[in-house]
Amino acid sequence: MNWTDERVERLKRLWAEGLSASQIAAQLGGVSRNAVIGKVHRLNLPGRAKAGGSSSSARPAKRTVQAQRPTTFQARPAATTTRTVTRAAGATMLKEEVEVDAFQEIEVSRPLNVVVPISRRLVLTELTERTCKWPIGDPMKDDFHFCGCDIADSAPYCTYHAKLAYQPVSERRKAAR
Repeated sequence: MNWTDERVERLKRLWAEGLSASQIAAQLGGVSRNAVIGKVHRLNLPGRAKAGGSSSSARPAKRTVQAQRPTTFQARPAATTTRTVTRAAGATMLKEEVEVDAFQEIEVSRPLNVVVPISRRLVLTELTERTCKWPIGDPMKDDFHFCGCDIADSAPYCTYHAKLAYQPVSERRKAAR
């Protein structure tokens, strides 16, 4: 397929009107969506305008990003701030406004009467159906081991680690609010 001057001008006009590459390919006929995208890049055409709008640059849509920390509980948003972030998109740099919700950290007090069991420090091959299988440490390090304390019934964890692993539904709901 050859790109004639007439077809290139029609491509530029349709692109400026905000049509998608698929729509342009259908109107031009005999050309694929990928061929249209390739030609647009080779012509260094600016980003498309929104369909039905003018070809002037449109403001990018705001995105909401929520920063989360794995070890803290979060409450309702304390404040919403807007920041301008520069990021790379293809061969261009884009400036985009991002709404960031700041969260209040809630400190959770742990009961003081909890007794942490002394681990038997078993390796995987030493585990049985009657030992706690709670992993301790980094599996990629030499000091990685399992709790190994005795368990009740057919649970995978000892009493202490079962309390950590299985939280009552009411506590999970409180933490999610």
